[in-house]
Amino acid sequence: MCLYKEKPMETVPKKLNTIPATPVPNNYFRFHLPHLHLGSVFGDDWFSLKAEAFARFFGTPVFLVGQTAIVAIWIGLNAFGLTKFDVYPFILLNLAFSLQAAYAAPLILLAQTRQADRDKAHADADAQHREALALASEQRQTYAVQQSEQLLALLQQNTQLTELVKELSQRIEVLTSDMHSKVIQDSKR
Repeated sequence: MCLYKEKPMETVPKKLNTIPATPVPNNYFRFHLPHLHLGSVFGDDWFSLKAEAFARFFGTPVFLVGQTAIVAIWIGLNAFGLTKFDVYPFILLNLAFSLQAAYAAPLILLAQTRQADRDKAHADADAQHREALALASEQRQTYAVQQSEQLLALLQQNTQLTELVKELSQRIEVLTSDMHSKVIQDSKR
């Protein structure tokens, strides 16, 4: 199962008397896509994947309960004399535990190393995404400052044009009054 596949946008189901549904993104790992080429130190072959799955199984309750049941049956069969394949002090059982520990430790270390590699790749992807967000935020702020400066320049030009229109209107009024007074004087003569 790959966590990095792009999934289509889904909508939240509508409820009665609520706000219309909004799209909810399902591709949470879209920023990790550039890091898909990063392979594990131990590779992604069949053995590595199965070894990691087996190492992860060691810590599950199913394994612990199953191992306890097997050990209890083993000891019970041998202690009560039903069989004699591993009598007290249970040397064969100790050998089985030693063998299990000999294989479990490297498998657990392998699983931890692979997880550390994945965590490092995810942390790197998250850091790059945060940097991209910071850069986008800076660009938006720069754009907002530029727009504010342009708006202030336009307001200044508008104020100058308004003052110019006022001056011209006053001149026109004075000229109109002068012309009107001359026309009236000429008509009286």
